[in-house]
Amino acid sequence: MTEWPTSFLGRLPIAQTDIKGTARGFVAHALGSRGKNLRPFVSTSANGQVLALCGKDEAFLSLMRKADQIHADGMPMVLYSKLFSKRPLAERVATTDLVHEVAKAAEDTGVSFYFLGASEEVNAKAVEEMQKLYPNLVFAGRRNGYFSREEEDEVIAGVNAARPDILWVGLGVPLEQQFIDRNIDKLRGVGIIKTSGGLFDFISGKNSRAPAWMQAAGLEWLYRIWLEPRRLAMRYLTTNPQAIGALIRHSG
Repeated sequence: MTEWPTSFLGRLPIAQTDIKGTARGFVAHALGSRGKNLRPFVSTSANGQVLALCGKDEAFLSLMRKADQIHADGMPMVLYSKLFSKRPLAERVATTDLVHEVAKAAEDTGVSFYFLGASEEVNAKAVEEMQKLYPNLVFAGRRNGYFSREEEDEVIAGVNAARPDILWVGLGVPLEQQFIDRNIDKLRGVGIIKTSGGLFDFISGKNSRAPAWMQAAGLEWLYRIWLEPRRLAMRYLTTNPQAIGALIRHSG
């Protein structure tokens, strides 16, 4: 994978890349990794929730720093970098946008996907919707995210049997980072692992994206609060100030 320059934001090295460049990198690395039994390349993302957790949880910060690549999946991070960083970010690399750009490139190259996470209904629907949008996209497999620690070996065996080029893990923060850390060395043969948060909820249509103008203004979090006030209001009210504080104190 291309070694992207980084910007240091909120205690994390954030890749200075864009969506199209990332997608090209994913496909090239996946193809180049086939049959080599290499350790997977791990790509993850940071937003306000992640920055807040990194500011108060050293163990989680360590997990994030183990990733080979960290994207800015939060527009406030991009805006902050443009105003105050010596190395401003080009754009937000939202996983909900990235998956489509990677799928387009994968259709032309035969690079395969595996979706791991969400409920059985949501996971199946997400795969169905992706195959409608990208008829030539190869799905090596899929599996819902409802499994216990005791069942992880079985889950890993299923992924390895499918041998996907790109494994999208949507278990939520911090469970997906912890899952990858426990199992990274058992997943040799997978080219890339991408943490995905609530990606499958959006692809399946369970959750909707904010209007483009709200995304561009960094207000997608406000739209999500409007949709799910009981679940998200308190989380954003607490994590947003913590994230802003982390950006101010630990960026360069």
